[in-house]
Amino acid sequence: MKAVDYLKLIEQASVYDVAIETPLELAGNLSARLDNRILLKREDLQPIFSFKLRGAYNKLNAISPEILKDGVICSSAGNHAQGVALAAGRKHVHAVIVMPATTPSIKVDAVRKLGGEVVLHGDTYDDAYAHARKLESELGLTFIHPFDDPYVIAGQGTIGREILRQAGEEIHAVFVPIGGGGLIAGIATWIKSVEPDIRIIGVEPMDSSAMRDSLLAGSPVTLRHAGIFADGVAVRRVGDETFRLCQQFVDEVITVDTDQICAAIRDIFNDTRSIAEPAGALAVAGAKKYLGESSFKGKAVVAVVGGANVNFDRLRHIAERAAVGEQREMLLAVEIPERPGSFRNFCEAIGKRSVTEFNYRYSDSTKAHIFVGVELLRGAKERHELIGKLRGLGYPLADLSDNEVAKLHVRHMVGGRVQNLKDERLFRFEFPERPGALVNFLQAIGTKWNISLFHYRNHGSDYGRILAGIQVPQHESDELEAHLTELGYAHWEESNNPAYAMFLA
Repeated sequence: MKAVDYLKLIEQASVYDVAIETPLELAGNLSARLDNRILLKREDLQPIFSFKLRGAYNKLNAISPEILKDGVICSSAGNHAQGVALAAGRKHVHAVIVMPATTPSIKVDAVRKLGGEVVLHGDTYDDAYAHARKLESELGLTFIHPFDDPYVIAGQGTIGREILRQAGEEIHAVFVPIGGGGLIAGIATWIKSVEPDIRIIGVEPMDSSAMRDSLLAGSPVTLRHAGIFADGVAVRRVGDETFRLCQQFVDEVITVDTDQICAAIRDIFNDTRSIAEPAGALAVAGAKKYLGESSFKGKAVVAVVGGANVNFDRLRHIAERAAVGEQREMLLAVEIPERPGSFRNFCEAIGKRSVTEFNYRYSDSTKAHIFVGVELLRGAKERHELIGKLRGLGYPLADLSDNEVAKLHVRHMVGGRVQNLKDERLFRFEFPERPGALVNFLQAIGTKWNISLFHYRNHGSDYGRILAGIQVPQHESDELEAHLTELGYAHWEESNNPAYAMFLA
């Protein structure tokens, strides 16, 4: 369909029977820090705490009553599922919702409460999608696509209309989270057609950058692995139609990491006292990165807060990572002399900065290794100043602030060193988090090789994260690699990681 068709679809979109026109609010604290006006489009205030009900309801309205009476089906990791369940309930239509078994319980419970019949299948969205398509034909149901459908796109596009109507000032850019692309396709099509000078900037997690990679490639690509921290946008392949519209109307796509997302969740909370889900905070993280790397002052930008369906148990992980993402905390591995007074001397070198974490373990009679977190008041500049000062004083150190293994595992394992351990290799694994998953993982690894190090911590997210040391003689390396590949678990070798070398090897 051409853009002009989408303008008509968006103008005619019927969403306000279930959706509200969400406010466009100034984020005062964040605006002051960034010297620009940050306006939050509060889609987290919708009845299902997500924008997804707009597209779902608009799609159901486009289906004839004769077809609709047989029921609908969708696949979703949560928010689209709630949108379809709510829309179907309003129309008194039976809805089957296929969700990955790893879906956060808060989203599964919400769908059931809205009257949807939940079918849990597989570990990923792709598994759920394939099963939903199978049930579609078996049960004679109508499939409601989460993003690659003109009526879904148009429903989400009503947000673009609202932004232009509500802004009341010149807007430099609108930041939009991207999963499959339905939200940004709808918003971009409307805004670029009405106000072409406004920049439309998509934001994706670094480990789920399907739209950015597709735009760079010139056609939709399929990611080998999609990160799942921001589960609402964990899509391996964007839609064909959403890609076409993004190629035409989106100015650029930027990526942010987990720590930046966590920092954005905290920023939203500080300004609104609401807790966004990771996918819901993507646009704010992107706006902060964009403005932080530019010289803009006094510009007005809009960030779409997409949703607030976050499991309470995930908050400990979010809080732990937010300070690093805001560059208000740095993590250091430092070697100090093993002699009386050296600990005090190091603390004096840090100065009056607050120590957020300190892990120490005796290494030998000459030196000790410490893992320390330090609070920063001036961000990256102060971080570089402190590193320079410590190195100038002769301390061997490694900056672990961006080291995923250190942040997830090693900080909780300092002191686990074993003497005379042979043939150890270090691997990081991710596996779907569900009852019995840890046992299944250990059984799958098998008993041929000795596990010499193991760390697992439940962060309240959809996937479990494990750090494992495995003793493998050199001549069996190829056999191990083949075995791990056959298991199908996402894994990375970390044997050369500096955090491992200093504290555990």
